[in-house]
Amino acid sequence: MQRIVPFLWFDDQAEEAAELYVSLFPDAHIDHVQRWPDGTPDAGRALVVEFTLFGQPWRAMNGGPGHPYTDAASFQVDCDTQEEVDRLWSAFTGDGGREIACGWCADRWGIVWQVTPVRLSELLADPDPGRASRTMIAMQGMIKLDIAALEAAADGR
Repeated sequence: MQRIVPFLWFDDQAEEAAELYVSLFPDAHIDHVQRWPDGTPDAGRALVVEFTLFGQPWRAMNGGPGHPYTDAASFQVDCDTQEEVDRLWSAFTGDGGREIACGWCADRWGIVWQVTPVRLSELLADPDPGRASRTMIAMQGMIKLDIAALEAAADGR
């Protein structure tokens, strides 16, 4: 049984956000939408949306304004290819999202994502400290991470 579930607070866009997130990842789905009951001011609107990303349950709630997100908490997505980095980056930063730095970006609701190629970790763990250092310096100068540029930096090109 899962003991820790990421829980996201939205003003009133939890269902819209969950629909975007499940559209981005394979085998992702919305599991349940709890709606406000009849007789309440928000009757029929989503209250809590339960969804699954990569087998991990998530919850999103429409709780109203006053709870902004910061870079202090983020969700890292490990990407195998540059195409995957590019696709997710565009999805998160498009339609009102924003680029931050070093592979970090925020979606239009302010949720912060790290779109990180697996290759970055491999290069940073290189036993040659020069390759790892050059990789780190290159990464720090990037906004969206570029695998080919990271590899070129590691190689001293």
